[in-house]
Amino acid sequence: MTFPGGAHVSRNVFIHHGCPFFLTILLSFTFLSVMGSSCPKSCHCTERNGLTVVQCSSRNLEEIPPDLPQDTVSLLLSYNHITKIPNQAFKNLPWLQELDLSRNAIETVEAGAFQGISENLRALDLSHNHMRSVPKEAFARLHAKISLSDNPWHCECQLQEVLRELKLDPETVNEVSCHTSVQEEHAGKPVIQVLDSGINFCNFHHKTTDVAMFVTMFGWFAMVIAYVIYYVRHNQEDARRHLEYLKSLPSSSQISKDFDTISTVL
Repeated sequence: MTFPGGAHVSRNVFIHHGCPFFLTILLSFTFLSVMGSSCPKSCHCTERNGLTVVQCSSRNLEEIPPDLPQDTVSLLLSYNHITKIPNQAFKNLPWLQELDLSRNAIETVEAGAFQGISENLRALDLSHNHMRSVPKEAFARLHAKISLSDNPWHCECQLQEVLRELKLDPETVNEVSCHTSVQEEHAGKPVIQVLDSGINFCNFHHKTTDVAMFVTMFGWFAMVIAYVIYYVRHNQEDARRHLEYLKSLPSSSQISKDFDTISTVL
């Protein structure tokens, strides 16, 4: 006798152990099947080549459902109100190939958000969200084609380093624009166009750091000079007052004359 998954149980074993053994095996396979294909209440699940497609678009979700089927191959979460992708949000989805998180309100992507799905993921859509920056580690080891268009990106060194490692969707790459920038003249321009023109945000970052260090050192130097000037002037003032005090005292010759006068009178 053959059960789902290729397990075989001989007729003799079934007869020897009786019905309870058979029911145990049957219930075990049923339980595993249900666990592997259970669908979140807020979503709709269909089958594709023996694996599960989970449709959760336009369900007013504020977070990623935690009870997703482990055999999910496609997860569609667009048009919701998700604001954050936490660490290991998809760690129990080893077969995930397509992930659509477009048109949400995502502002934060944590460093380990896609940990556990980097090998099989083929398409990742994060377009039309509220992301200004993402940690470089978030997309580490991802081989998926990624869409990051229509986000209010802040163009600086970290974003440049992130984009250098990614496989951006060629159809939307020109829609990844600088909403703001460390160099204001680049605001509103496509990031790729800016970088292709030879701009290096990381060099600008280093120059800015150097300038800040120079300004700080100059500030400390100015404080030291000001203190020295104050100290010298304060000492000069004390010396002047002490000198005036000494001048105000009667001289020794005047004291001697006064003493002689007093002696004569006596």
